Amino acid sequence: MLFDDEPQPLRVLVTGGAEGLGLAIARRFHEAEAQVHICQPSAQSLVETLAEHPGMHGTAADVANAGDVNLCVAEAHEWMGGVDVLVNAADERGSRTRLEELGAQDWQRVLEVNLSGVFYCIREVVPIMRDQMGGSIINIAGPPGRAGLQGHAGYAASNAGVRGLTQQVARELGPDNVRCNLILPGMIEDQASRARIQSRIRDGLSEETAEAELLSKVSMRSWITPEEVADLAFFLASDAARHISGQEIGVCGNVEWE
Repeated sequence: MLFDDEPQPLRVLVTGGAEGLGLAIARRFHEAEAQVHICQPSAQSLVETLAEHPGMHGTAADVANAGDVNLCVAEAHEWMGGVDVLVNAADERGSRTRLEELGAQDWQRVLEVNLSGVFYCIREVVPIMRDQMGGSIINIAGPPGRAGLQGHAGYAASNAGVRGLTQQVARELGPDNVRCNLILPGMIEDQASRARIQSRIRDGLSEETAEAELLSKVSMRSWITPEEVADLAFFLASDAARHISGQEIGVCGNVEWE
């Protein structure tokens, strides 16, 4: 027997979806046959990613720019006919700088990407999700949002802001069946982490000691792969998580917060 109301593919928008963690998340949904629209400020990275993943769509957009976000969401909506899932994975750490030496421009850039960008994206998809009477918004914030990070005041402040925004969105949009959750990744095994190890090696440490120091505040003393975070995002977007909202969920091996 055929039914007219057969389940439709999820319609997913991922910011920062052409590189790193964002790409792993976009790929996870794409492999599950979801419609995936990504955005990335680098047009070259976007073109390369779309070429490697036929069927994905995307927009060259900087989430720190409200006009870019408006264009990205409009193009995603036009192609997919709605947005069921928004994953805010765009990330800007900024340079490692002592607090008293941090320039206003550097501070502003990190907050614009990590906090204002999340707000702009949520603001644009809210009318769509309200009209649909449903949706899942997934934010991502690193450990500095809880315990700070030496030399990264803007990164810590913006991540803490995303935690508060997540709670606000979950509360305000809950009556419209729109959920909002926060993923807290741990030590992601990626190029940035390896660069941190190399910087410690240049300070005279062995690679083993440098890596052990980085993982010393993780109970399980283990790296987290981007794919593990992507799996959690996929679950939070699924019907199995239909009553999970306003939650902060770590994929971190238990980071031992100071």
